[in-house]
Amino acid sequence: MVADLRAKTGAGMLECKKALDEAQGSLEEAQTILRKKLGGKIDKLSSRATKEGLIHSYIHVGGKVGVLVEVNCETDFVGKTDAFKSFCQDLCLQIAAANPSYVRREEVPEADLAKEREIATAQLAGKPPAAVQKIVEGKLDKYYSQVCLLDQPFVKNPEKMIKDILTENIAKLGENMVIRRFTRYQLGA
Repeated sequence: MVADLRAKTGAGMLECKKALDEAQGSLEEAQTILRKKLGGKIDKLSSRATKEGLIHSYIHVGGKVGVLVEVNCETDFVGKTDAFKSFCQDLCLQIAAANPSYVRREEVPEADLAKEREIATAQLAGKPPAAVQKIVEGKLDKYYSQVCLLDQPFVKNPEKMIKDILTENIAKLGENMVIRRFTRYQLGA
């Protein structure tokens, strides 16, 4: 059970054993415990500088779509691991399939957001103002999931978001990681 938990969370052997003991053998409860504990660890790691990493490339089958992604980490040791390279490959597949425009919400231009708010508000004419505000915010969340890589559901497992996959990899590798930028090329576009 410890090995299963470790494979699912990327936590250390001792942490997994303690979580299983605390959860009285329940694998799901142990995962929840580790997520809570690792959340604090992730917060600590997020303040560290990321000056290493790699630029990973991917050409989709048929050669009509290509992706370059820069992912940074703290040390070149982690940047050379198979787990890090696999994460970068998954990001390339995500970008090739979902075609995001930005890495994170903060990068979306305010003009684009204003345009989306205007369109959503126009669609809701005649509704109560309080309801309109909540619906518009919901539509903006949907817009973010279309254009922001970190807000997209993972193509290999739609139950997880890319930001969750990033967090899991930070916990597994024990270093801060940042998806710095990407470029997607499509033939004829």
